[in-house]
This record gives sequence, C-alpha cells and structure tokens, in this order.
Amino acid sequence: MTAHCAYTGLKEATILKNNITMRDIADRLGVSSVTVSKALNDKDGVSGELKEKIKVLAVEMGYRYNAAARSMKEGLTHNIGVIIPERFTGPTQSFYVRVFQRITKHLEEQGYYGILHILNVEDEEELTLPKLYSDNKVDGFIVLGQISKEYIELVRSMEVPKMFLDFYDEHSDIDSVVTDNFYAAYELTNYLVQQGHRNIAYVGNLYSTSSIQDRFLGYYKSLLEHRLPMNPDLVLNDRDERGTFIEIDLPEQLPTAFVCNCDQVAHLLVQKLTSMDIQVPGQCSVVGFDNDIYATLSDPKLTTVEVDVEQMARTAVQSMLKKIDNPNRSFGRVHVKGNIIYRESVSAVSASSDTMDI
Repeated sequence: MTAHCAYTGLKEATILKNNITMRDIADRLGVSSVTVSKALNDKDGVSGELKEKIKVLAVEMGYRYNAAARSMKEGLTHNIGVIIPERFTGPTQSFYVRVFQRITKHLEEQGYYGILHILNVEDEEELTLPKLYSDNKVDGFIVLGQISKEYIELVRSMEVPKMFLDFYDEHSDIDSVVTDNFYAAYELTNYLVQQGHRNIAYVGNLYSTSSIQDRFLGYYKSLLEHRLPMNPDLVLNDRDERGTFIEIDLPEQLPTAFVCNCDQVAHLLVQKLTSMDIQVPGQCSVVGFDNDIYATLSDPKLTTVEVDVEQMARTAVQSMLKKIDNPNRSFGRVHVKGNIIYRESVSAVSASSDTMDI
C-alpha cells in the first residue's frame, strides 16, 4: 500500500505505535503540526508535493491512527454495506464476487470496510430493510445487480448515502456507476456485421436487468444503422423472472451469429450448439459480455466485452465517500467504458450464408 493510499481521507488520526505524534513528524520536516494534520487528512492549504512528503515520512516513522477513536469523534462506523440480491450469488456466478472483492480493496485503502449483505428473495418481496441499516452498522450502501422497483423505493428511503453499481433506475434519483453497455454491445454487433453476418440473434431476458436492456438497445442500433431487419423471433430468453437460467429455445432456422448478454450464457449456448453438432464458429459465431471466467472456459474461447471492474469499483467507492462527506452531493449516472476482447468464437461468413436449418 502506498503512502497516499494509507492516509487518504483519514480524520484526526490517533497514535498507536511507538508514540509517534503529528508534532514528531512536523519537527522532522520543519512544519507545523496543523500542516501535518491537513496533509494526512487531505485538506486544502498544503501543496501536493508537501502532502506526499508528509505521508511518506509518516509511514516510515510508524505513524498509525486509532480507527475506534476516529469513529467516535466523527460519528461514523467506517463500514459500507454492499447489497447483492441472492439470485446473483449462485455457485456459477462469478462477476459480482469479483466486483465485491474490488470494492473492499478500494474501501480498505481509504480506511473503510465493506460488509456484504445477501438480499434473499423473501426480504426483497416483503420489503425488509437490511439489519445493517436498522442497527446503524454502516455509513452507506452500494447495491449490486438489479432489485425490484418496490425495493428501490425502500432503498431510496434509507437515510444514508446509497449508490447503484452495474444497474440504474430511470425513475430514481439514486446515483449509479455502470458499464457503457449500450455502446459496447453496439460495437460488438458492428464487428459481427463487418465479418459478413446479417442474421444476428440477441440472447437475454429484456425484463431482467437494465444492463441486459441497454445491451439489447446497442445491438438494435447496429442493426438499424446497417439496415438489417430486427426479427422478434431472434430475441431469445435465457432466464426466468427470478434470474434463474433456463434452456434457450433456438429457432428452427439458426442465425449465423448470437450476441449474448453475458459470458455465462454464451458459454452455455456454445455447449448447446456443440451438443447439436453445430460448429462454433464454423457454422455459428457467438459473442459474450463481461470477460469473466466463462470467456476462457468456453471452447472455443469467447470474443467478448471486458468490463472494467477495477474502474467501476474505484469510481463507486470514491463517489460514496464523497457523498458521506457531503450527503447533498450528486453524481448522476457514471459510465465506464468497456473494451472488446477478440478471441476464437467468431468467424467471417459469405453474404449468402444468412441462416441454417436445425
């Protein structure tokens, strides 16, 4: 951990080790203890160069802060609740585990801790607030995945800062950090068109999450721009209303390419096509989204969109801590760019190869 990470945002630190005080640091550098305090707490009035010098020396001298004393003084717990709906935490789900790990990393760098709360189906349906909130155990909440409209209103009523991560709600004023799903899916579909594909399916339940909807809209925009028809029979469902994956019902005439809303679904589709003796990418191309473990488990490995989990988590944590400092601060919807990762699941087709029978 760098000196900057060790001290960013710390308030009125208290000494635990070797009796090192702010005065000791100040005397070593020939500055006032007020200047040291401002530097360690990232306050204005100290140059960036001097702040860094103070932080480096503080680490070298073994300066430590007392989190409990700090919490009592500030009236904060220095805990952030991270809510993930149960349907996104199954044994085959990996994306939100990665996101949570990155959130906790960035929180710890700022002297905070992330506490995971799995929102079960019953609590979501019965509109039950997390015990973390009713027991005043956290200073704010980051919500991952997608929650019901009714539960969004419940979250909105919480009297702590809150943010959505990887989804948003058009009718809510809660800030959110999301991948630029629309543009990434648009570019992914453009790539398939450039490879000669004209009959392209989309796989995903459009009523499941805002991310799946935005990816569909990006796919649809690409079709419109290339004057390709959008066949409703080629919008294929992949999960039920609870988010549980279901068997993908393929059309009698297969398209030459599939845009899948996530890598796990693309992986399952590749397995299904292979079991039907349909070669991927020889007869059908398949692309995914997320660049998670399923992208490389798949055979062939998937062309996909890499979601910048690191940047999403960092942005969410920075925004949350700023909202804690100033509860009236608003960031709106922040988009984080994704990048296409080209692998082996796509091949070019001739203009005459629009469909194939199954």
